[in-house]
Amino acid sequence: MIENKKKPNPIDIHVGSRIRLRRTMLGMSQEKLGESLGITFQQIQKYEKGTNRVGASRLQNISSILNVPVSFFFEDAPGEQSGMLTGMAEASSSNYVVDFLSSSEGLQLNRAFVKITDPKVRRKVVELVKALAAEADSE
Repeated sequence: MIENKKKPNPIDIHVGSRIRLRRTMLGMSQEKLGESLGITFQQIQKYEKGTNRVGASRLQNISSILNVPVSFFFEDAPGEQSGMLTGMAEASSSNYVVDFLSSSEGLQLNRAFVKITDPKVRRKVVELVKALAAEADSE
């Protein structure tokens, strides 16, 4: 039996998830992104789910609005050769970062951290988090 429903391409799903990741990192709504592109938020939803493929020119516009290079949307894409060349540890490490930044806590921490302009204060925050993590490991 042939099924009529076509499954989204894994690359389209990945690109969509990266659009969503970056959009949420910036605190931008689907409505705002759609407005900037002259399309509806429903179309943004379809892109983010991978049900609709993002065309090259539209992806270029999205990268400009979200202030990232187009290559950002393809980092760690399924079947990407660089993951095989660099080893599984690095690939799973970058997936961990994406998972963290997709979480509510990760987003809140990232948004607050980027607002800190003093490099010394940033270093102190990193040292504090490392100390707390080390303390948690020793328990």
